[in-house]
Amino acid sequence: MKISILAPDLSGGGGTRAYLLAQVLKHLDMDVSVFGCLFGDRLYPLPPEGLSVRYVAGCNYPKFLTSVNQLLRDLDGDLLYAVKPRPTSFGIALLHRLVHRKPVFLDIDDWEMSWFGGDDWQYRPTPRQLARDILKPNGSLRNPEYPLYLHWMEKLVDRANAVTADTAFLQERYGGTYLPNGKDTRLFDPERFDPETSRQQYGLSGYRVLMFPGTARPHKGLEDVLTALDRLDREDFRLVLVGGREIGDGYVEHLMDKWKRWIVKLPSTPIDRMPEIVAGAHLIVVPQRDNVTARAQFPIKLTDGMAMAKPILATRVGDIPTVLDNTGFLVEPNSPDEIAEQIQWIFDNMDVADRKGQQARQRCIKDYSVDAMADILSNLIDRL
Repeated sequence: MKISILAPDLSGGGGTRAYLLAQVLKHLDMDVSVFGCLFGDRLYPLPPEGLSVRYVAGCNYPKFLTSVNQLLRDLDGDLLYAVKPRPTSFGIALLHRLVHRKPVFLDIDDWEMSWFGGDDWQYRPTPRQLARDILKPNGSLRNPEYPLYLHWMEKLVDRANAVTADTAFLQERYGGTYLPNGKDTRLFDPERFDPETSRQQYGLSGYRVLMFPGTARPHKGLEDVLTALDRLDREDFRLVLVGGREIGDGYVEHLMDKWKRWIVKLPSTPIDRMPEIVAGAHLIVVPQRDNVTARAQFPIKLTDGMAMAKPILATRVGDIPTVLDNTGFLVEPNSPDEIAEQIQWIFDNMDVADRKGQQARQRCIKDYSVDAMADILSNLIDRL
């Protein structure tokens, strides 16, 4: 069976989830290609080796219609699997179905409108503002991912032949089948790597490494960890930020300006090289803050750490307590003092912490692996 996965923006919007779904479907011996728009200047994250990725230019309307037309011609799957209910993925998949009658699956891994005020967001322009939004080259309605279009796409979710969602929040909101943010536990296998060798390779020797392998955003709570490191004031502690999408909001620069003492920033790396980097961590931190954006997300850093048998320090937000299920260390969100206390305890009791990490890996293999995801998708495709 040939499957076309549609990502909304391969420079950072849904690429990670698209590549994961591709891994799972290839595990089921499907012929998989990833398609999408590229609104930035480079692919982020870089795809795994051997995965076919094809993209068109992401741009504003009306020029974007040319890109849409190109994608509609290129999509060749027996099944289309759109990542995120956005016009640039799900919208294109529905257009393709109108002509070619191919079934469409929709995967939801975020509440898109949460970035814009959620259900309270409204578009009520004056006639003059509406004209500017349509006619000016940088008018809001020229942007294919303007919130108004995202709002419209939410109303079309039930048009998909099947919906998958990676958190209880999203499943409750949109229905469908739960499909976690799993991990290839054969690739992410701690037995394949020596932690000290990894630390030497990435300039981390001599440090106690707290690692956050993802894009830094305000709701992810990194400021709470950095404040905790200020309070601990230990020269051997470092917070290692790995990769992250260049989103141009100055947030990483803000962190570096204020907490340069504690931060080591590593460049983005292909997904299949991430285990080598995560191997160098002593502790994975997932300090989500408690807001609706965070509650809707399944932080992929969790399964990075779980698969690599690393101790995990996270906050009680969303699905995190359920996913870890006593195989990690939990604190309340927005609590630098509690984070500092727990970091100190973990490094004073690394034998206990490492045993927790081993338990987390076993849980990941059972419930959050590519194999577990493959079972779920296989049943969905069989029903179709």
